[in-house]
Amino acid sequence: MVSALPADILEQLRQQLIVARDEIAAALAAGLESAKPVELDEPIGRLSRMEAIQQQQMAKATRAGLEVRRQQVAAALAMLDAGTYGECRRCEEPIGLERLRAKPETPLCLDCQGELERR
Repeated sequence: MVSALPADILEQLRQQLIVARDEIAAALAAGLESAKPVELDEPIGRLSRMEAIQQQQMAKATRAGLEVRRQQVAAALAMLDAGTYGECRRCEEPIGLERLRAKPETPLCLDCQGELERR
């Protein structure tokens, strides 16, 4: 199905996706240091080491979320190029414009996303 969205709206969404891609890349690059393993032989106290391990785990979780979003943005850009952007990957119905503006990388319409979250 070819996208029913007007060309100017598609271009705005493409720009949003490009900005998101660049911001995610910068965030991933900036977070590399905080996700490194905590050295056990560092001369810090037990509580400080526990805090460092907790911060490392939070950084890893953040990176994992950013990686998922990076993949979604890349897929959305590819769908734009293929002319299938804005189509729900599950039900193949159009995704609402408000949803695309709020989260342009979304692969699912609101109904399918809600159903997935209820499971």
